Amino acid sequence: MTPLRRKLSLAVALLSLAGIVVSSVSLYQHMSSSKTSYCDFGESFNCDIVNRSTYSTVAGIPVALIGIFGYLTLLTLTTVFRIKPETPAILFVLSLAGLAFAIYLTYIEAVVLATWCILCLSSLAVIFTITVLSSFLMLHTRRGADLTR
Repeated sequence: MTPLRRKLSLAVALLSLAGIVVSSVSLYQHMSSSKTSYCDFGESFNCDIVNRSTYSTVAGIPVALIGIFGYLTLLTLTTVFRIKPETPAILFVLSLAGLAFAIYLTYIEAVVLATWCILCLSSLAVIFTITVLSSFLMLHTRRGADLTR
């Protein structure tokens, strides 16, 4: 494993941990019945409105729980399976799918709910950064494979 690949994998792993934390706080808030003060900045920025809307679940599963499992998967890929040659491509595809889902949820916040959630926007920033880094990781790995042929 090259030093660049090691650094990119470490960065993705750390960001995945950050995503797990953000998603866990969001899940806790989703399950809680009390209002939160740290995430309530009026009607335009209110995590309670977003996390308790009808859009906060998919088939009865909280979106935040889906986020936790998604970030756990990315973390597993960058730690347990980091040496496998196919891992960068899988990591990129899964992070791109996560980014697409996050963009859809951001659209719901902006257009349907007209309310922003700081936790959701934080998760969007994390998955965006993971997607960019995983694309670099995939390109670097492919370039390295081409050089050894």
